[in-house]
Parts: sequence; C-alpha cells; structure tokens
Amino acid sequence: MTDENATYSLRSRQQAKMAATNETNGSSSKYAPPSSSSSSSTTRNPPYLPTTTESLILFAYPALLIFGTLFSLLSPQTRAAPYDAAGHSHLAAEAPSYFARKDNVFNTLFVKRGWAWITVAFAAFIATHPSFVSGSNGTVKRTRAALRWALVTAWWVLVTQWCFGPPIIDRGFRFTGGKCEVAREAVFEGTADKGEVFTAAACRAAGGRWSGGHDISGHVFLLVLGSYFLIQEVGWVVYRAGFAGGRDERCVVMHDGAVKGASVEAERSGAVADERALGVGGKFALGVVALCLWMLLMTAIYFHTWFEKLTGLLVATMAIYPVYILPRSIPALRALVGLPGI
Repeated sequence: MTDENATYSLRSRQQAKMAATNETNGSSSKYAPPSSSSSSSTTRNPPYLPTTTESLILFAYPALLIFGTLFSLLSPQTRAAPYDAAGHSHLAAEAPSYFARKDNVFNTLFVKRGWAWITVAFAAFIATHPSFVSGSNGTVKRTRAALRWALVTAWWVLVTQWCFGPPIIDRGFRFTGGKCEVAREAVFEGTADKGEVFTAAACRAAGGRWSGGHDISGHVFLLVLGSYFLIQEVGWVVYRAGFAGGRDERCVVMHDGAVKGASVEAERSGAVADERALGVGGKFALGVVALCLWMLLMTAIYFHTWFEKLTGLLVATMAIYPVYILPRSIPALRALVGLPGI
C-alpha cells in the first residue's frame, strides 16, 4: 500500500502541474498582445499630408520640369537655337521645334485659353457623371465641387489677371526691377498713360516689352494648377470606386478629434455604386489633363529659365494645400468645401 500511495501521490502532483501549465498557456494566449502586422494594418496617412498617390502625382510635375530643362541643355539643336531672353522663348524664325514657337496652334488655342478649357472639362464632368446626377446628395456634391472650383479660379485670377490692380505675376516682375521700356519712354514723352507701364498686357498693347525683373512662368502656373485640379476632382471619384473598391487613402479629423479614413464620410453621404464609370465628361477631362502635361513638358524644354519655371510651380502649389489637403484636418472647413469623390 505504501508504494501504491506514493505512486498515486506522484501522479496527482504531475496532473496538477500539467493543469497549471495549460492554464498558464491558455491565459497567455488569450491576453497576448497584438502582432506587429495587426498594428501596422491600422497605420493611417496623416490628414495634414498628401497621400502616397497624391505625392507621386505631385512629384511628376518637378520631374517633368527637370527632364525638360536637362533636355534643353543636352540637345545640340536646342542649345544652338538663338534664345530671346526678353521674350522668354526662341526666335520664331530659328526655333528648334514647332512647339518652340509661340504661335504654335497648341499654345495659341489651348494654353492661352487654358482656364476656359479647364472649366469646360470640369463642368462636363460634374454635369454627366453618375455621382453628381444621381443619389440623394448629388446637389450637395455639385455645390461643394463648384466652390472648390471657385477657390482655385480665384487664385488663378489673382495671379494672372487682377489682384486689386496688376496681377501677382506683374507685381512680382516690377518688384524685382522689371519695367516696360517702350511704354515708360512713351509716358515721359506724354504719348502714353502711366497705366501702360504697370501690366504686361498693357505693355504689349502699347508696343512695349518687359525687361529686367523676374517673370514667374504663367504657363507653368496654369498647366500645373489646372491639371492637378482636374486630377483631384475626377481622379478620386474613379479611384475610390474603380481601383480601391470603396477604400480611401485619405484620412480626416472628426469633430471629436479622432482620425478616421475618409470613407466614413462617404458612408454617411451615400456613395453611388456606379461611380467607377468615367463617362464622356471624365474622358474629356483626362484628355485636357494629358494635353496640359504635354504642354508643360514643351514649356520646360523651350520657354523660360529654370528659376522662372520653378516659381511658377511653387505659386501653383500654393492653392493646392488649402483647397485639397487642409480640409481633412479641419471638420468645419471640410463641411463647407467637402472632399473630391465623397
């Protein structure tokens, strides 16, 4: 009996030890911390920064300008062609390419009327795309999209047309020492009005030429601002529905301070199922974007100095952040202007 009791006692201790071990393992697995892959899946893009996709698109603009500038420096034909510094272009009679001439049809009919093309393309998209013409919140989407267009257009007007007098481009030119030679001489002689000195358009009308100063590239400004505006307005609609399956890289700050994916806004506003359709308006808008990018490359190769092109790019991007990135961090502003595609 003594041996049997000893054996029974040993078995009891072994069973108790195994039970305790199993209980410990079970509790540790139950309360195990989440894996790194689980935590990484919740990583969100900061609301105050562009998404990865937006950053790649934005990077394409300086890449085009750098490529064009290098091409103009390395191409023997372009280097050998006489360049008119005052006119910011090659002499028409000896232009190295058709696109190097200011009177080429794409420059005169498209770039010179660029914002009209941008506006028509945008209007065609919101007038025909299902996300704007169907659903309970189509009117709200159109109103917010129109407000974003108005904000971007206001910046285009201030920079190129009128800023409580001469536009910002002309003010910058004169601030850096630029002047209209012929018009200035005409003022001294009493044959022209002083207003002809202060704007590029009036200077040309008076037969004068800008000289000196820094001339921000209006072509680069227009082509970058207009194309990115259309990419934002058209791209997010198609990307969310057609490529991302309703998901959204963008993140927004909610009224309670929480950071969530922008898709929560779409869920509340009732996203349309057939948003993936590009439609006639969307195809027209993408055609305008493609032509903008082509003419931006031609501008980078044949027109303006590298610093004038750089400032044109920087001035264009100054309108992008407050209209398309900043509302993600400010709920009140987002409620006013909305987000493209939502």
